[in-house]
Amino acid sequence: MRVGIVILPEDRWWAAEPKWRAAEEYGFDHAWTYDHLGWRNLVDGPWFSAVPTLTAAAMVTSRIRLGTFVASPVARHPVPFMRELTTLDDISDGRFVLGVGAGVDHQHYDGAVLGAPELTVKQRADRFTEFVEALDGLLMTDKFDFDGEYYRAREARNLPGTVQRPRLPFVVAANGPRTMTLAARFGAGWVTTGRGGKTEDEWWAGIKQLTDLFDERLDAAGRERASIQRHLSLDASPVFSLSSVEAFRDAAGRAGELGFTDVIAHWPRSSSPYEGREAVLEQVASDVLPELHAGPNG
Repeated sequence: MRVGIVILPEDRWWAAEPKWRAAEEYGFDHAWTYDHLGWRNLVDGPWFSAVPTLTAAAMVTSRIRLGTFVASPVARHPVPFMRELTTLDDISDGRFVLGVGAGVDHQHYDGAVLGAPELTVKQRADRFTEFVEALDGLLMTDKFDFDGEYYRAREARNLPGTVQRPRLPFVVAANGPRTMTLAARFGAGWVTTGRGGKTEDEWWAGIKQLTDLFDERLDAAGRERASIQRHLSLDASPVFSLSSVEAFRDAAGRAGELGFTDVIAHWPRSSSPYEGREAVLEQVASDVLPELHAGPNG
């Protein structure tokens, strides 16, 4: 099993850089940051942009894969974003992974600060579908045309293209049937946060339901179930995965039993959300990561 860590883009680089270096040194397989203009109760504090942060992280690491967790169409247009992704993939020498999700408009800061209109669930899914389809075409095809309801492109150039071929990998966030269909079509990976729940058992029961549904979507798309990576965001659970070594080992074990190839935790913070101690992170890195890497999905 592979293990990833999310480092929120809230620290000035002199404080953030050691975390990105340490993520690689600890042996994590991938490291991510949020792609938002601001996020929940952290809006009133410091916050930095995802792409420059990941670019800087690429310059101080050499092995670990880097990604957005996740980019969305709320504040992005596919054409300029394609250029940013191509640049980031080049600077990281092919280590970039695009985590991408539908996003929410008016209910959260990103949409509110932009004065985004209130969209229905169907409209958000329609826009997300266009966003992924357009990015796929833009990254794959030079002089690409796209004509959708939400996005358009006219002979968009993409030279020199990405380091990774035929394009950089997409990890598509999906918790429902339609977005899962999109993940099955375009994703090198699928990531889920589950269906919520007040208790751990409720949350894990929802995760099991989603894995079964995703299998159905893969079958319908004609893709082998083992052909796509499955990522689980552990900290969507009611219990922070790095609250203790035992909590992390148990969560990763349960994820593995459900067929997940990758789990993702968050770097512990001094306060909520993701409040915890870096000593736990260090012990997980030294004791648990080698166990997971040596397992059947390692």
